[in-house]
Amino acid sequence: MEGNVILRKSFEFALAIIEYCELLEEKRKYVIAKQLLKSGTSVGANIREAQSAESKADFIHKLKISAKEAEETEYWILLCKFSKSYPDPGNLETKLLEIKKLLTSIISTSKSSQNRHH
Repeated sequence: MEGNVILRKSFEFALAIIEYCELLEEKRKYVIAKQLLKSGTSVGANIREAQSAESKADFIHKLKISAKEAEETEYWILLCKFSKSYPDPGNLETKLLEIKKLLTSIISTSKSSQNRHH
C-alpha cells in the first residue's frame, strides 16, 4: 500500500470516517452515521478490490463503483456540514475531493489505454 497513493489515501479516509461516525453515534445521529460509515468505507474497499481485477474493464468498473460511493459519501458529509445540530466533519470533504480527483484521473487513463489496445 505504501507506493499506491490512492490505496493509502482511501484507507486513511476510511479510518477518518470511522472516527467521525463514532462521534456521530455519541451524538445519537445513528441513521446518518450508518449511511456515512457504509459509503465512506466502501470507497476504499472498492479501490482495493480493483487492484485484483480480472481485466482492465473489471478494474475500471470497480473504480467507477468507488466513484459512485464517493459521490454518496460527499452527500452525507455535506448534510453533516450544513446541519446545525451535527458535529463539524472537519477535513473529510477535502480528503474525499483528493480521492475523487485521483479516481477520475485513473479511470480516464485506464480507459484511454484500454481503447488503444482494442
